[in-house]
Amino acid sequence: MESLKKYHLSETARIISSSIPGEKSKELLEIQRNIEGSVVSYPRNMPIAIKRAKGSIIEDVDGNQFIDFFGGCGVLNVGHGNEYVLEYVKAQQTELIHALDFPTENKLALIQKIKDNLPEAIRDDYKVSFGGPTGSDAVEAAIKLAKIKTGRDGIIAFTGGYHGMTSGALAVTSDTFFRNHLTSLMPNVHFVPYNYPYREESKSGENSSIEYFKNVLTNGHSGISKPAAILIEPIQGEGGNIIPEDGYLEELVRIAHENDVLVIFDEIQCGFFRTGSFLEFMNTKAVPDIITFSKGFGGIGFPISGLIYKKEIEAWGPGAHIGTFRGNQVSIAAARGAFDFIEEYNIAAYTKSIGAYLVKRLEELQTETPFIGEVRGRGMMIGVEFVKDRDTKEPFPEFIKKFRAACFQRGLLFEVGGHYNNVLRLVPPLITTHAIVDAAISIMKESITLCLEEYLEPSLA
Repeated sequence: MESLKKYHLSETARIISSSIPGEKSKELLEIQRNIEGSVVSYPRNMPIAIKRAKGSIIEDVDGNQFIDFFGGCGVLNVGHGNEYVLEYVKAQQTELIHALDFPTENKLALIQKIKDNLPEAIRDDYKVSFGGPTGSDAVEAAIKLAKIKTGRDGIIAFTGGYHGMTSGALAVTSDTFFRNHLTSLMPNVHFVPYNYPYREESKSGENSSIEYFKNVLTNGHSGISKPAAILIEPIQGEGGNIIPEDGYLEELVRIAHENDVLVIFDEIQCGFFRTGSFLEFMNTKAVPDIITFSKGFGGIGFPISGLIYKKEIEAWGPGAHIGTFRGNQVSIAAARGAFDFIEEYNIAAYTKSIGAYLVKRLEELQTETPFIGEVRGRGMMIGVEFVKDRDTKEPFPEFIKKFRAACFQRGLLFEVGGHYNNVLRLVPPLITTHAIVDAAISIMKESITLCLEEYLEPSLA
């Protein structure tokens, strides 16, 4: 879409310093190491100091420009510094910034936009509640509501799931790396397998992960008492941008509801038009009881989070869940601006189109290396899984680590994740142009050729 070009700093990478990181970035990175806490993580794999950004392009302090397929970890759905959205932000900043949970026209307008974007048949069944500024806050609130409603305290989560870093959110996050040194978190959390079509083989038409889940809820000897809720990402993000097979979510919801268990969909990363629909559950026939939202809802990086939940499970009274920064008025204005931008430019349809184009280009790349096992995606939530052998599907995290470093040196940023840290995770701004996609693929091709030389015979590379 030619009209989106103006929302980007450029449409290609530009490396002008003699090394990456450049000298100014090195200086700021060293200062950071000396004065900021050691939990800093992203600059370790992408060592740059950022000066400015617009659209899908980031510029560092040395003047180098990088294509951003990392998207602020899936936050920048309508791009860095989108001036359309900034007009809403500037107008709100001159009027009101902090209002706790008092009603404002600004907030009520956003709630109405959220409801209007739900399927018409069910939109009146739901209410909206804002929480603290992060996705973790939304997850904590969802768990709390489910426990209050049911009077039970167990939660079933899924392997590969990521839900945040606060105590409750971390307890339902499966990656043990984050929990190795913590002796206690929220109790009574149990994990069951997530449907992973690339790695899960069905037998006699049965989905093994569904059968496992069903057994947990219906077998009196499963060792797991009836939980308050299940918590699942309709598409796993950090787990490797995994899209479950058709019918999986519907069957999960059916089984949960048959057993009087609430269903929480974590749409923090896959929501807000990331997959081309307002929320990912709308691409299925599964209907959750509670939906968490954050990340992309702020449009251009403004922090906001909350819940969309069925009126029938309303169970908490005034003050039962509070937060000083819930529903920040500037973030709400940014969300309204992002909604309007998406509607005016028909970004929902464009996301599906540009996502399909990116997948097509990645599948071309797949034919040029034996180490790409699968390219998968919906909209602009795409995963590329690297394996040592396509038959055995043995993960190949060593290769993707080198590939990522090579791409970074040439001006392309992306995240690596997956159950085995072997998946290239692409969550670019939804406004990314075809020219930017082509420039990114060009960098990938050059980088993968370089990396192949180390692992293949010269005659095969």
